[in-house]
Amino acid sequence: MTRARRPLLVLALGAAAIAAVAATGWWGGYRLNFTRSYPLGLWRIVAAEAPIAVGDRVFICIPQGPALSTGLARGYVRGGVCPGRASPLIKTVAALPGQIITIDRSVMIDGRPLHHSEIHGVDAEGRALAAYAGGVVPDGHLYLHSDFEGSYDSRYFGPVPAAGLLGLARPVATFDP
Repeated sequence: MTRARRPLLVLALGAAAIAAVAATGWWGGYRLNFTRSYPLGLWRIVAAEAPIAVGDRVFICIPQGPALSTGLARGYVRGGVCPGRASPLIKTVAALPGQIITIDRSVMIDGRPLHHSEIHGVDAEGRALAAYAGGVVPDGHLYLHSDFEGSYDSRYFGPVPAAGLLGLARPVATFDP
């Protein structure tokens, strides 16, 4: 092997090793979170061993449609492997099918206030945000929430199909900025 080819071989082997580690992490359910809705860092998708309940933190794909299009266009949702080439969201399940969502200045679920659920008419860049109108969470859907004030969640796009559920979200190595 000539001296000129050695650096290329080292670079190729290094790139292959990085790709192998990334692929192993991806197939093992590991994901990096770069959004402020939950702590930044490494998370893992874990299969739910019981029915999803209020308070469960989940990875979920939101369906294609206006909410996803807006989220992608404005950078609320990043690119990824979900339908519409979106990344899965990490959110907390706030309400289940049959529960009543009332929207005013904040969210109420079955007449009880949902903490940290203020509705904002504009985002951090001054762009208009339309709130979900409220109603009964339909069968097969979940109402999602994050305590982060600027979170793009069901306050704005409503309940989402539970069929998009990837699993529970478990922090592995995370930090709050």
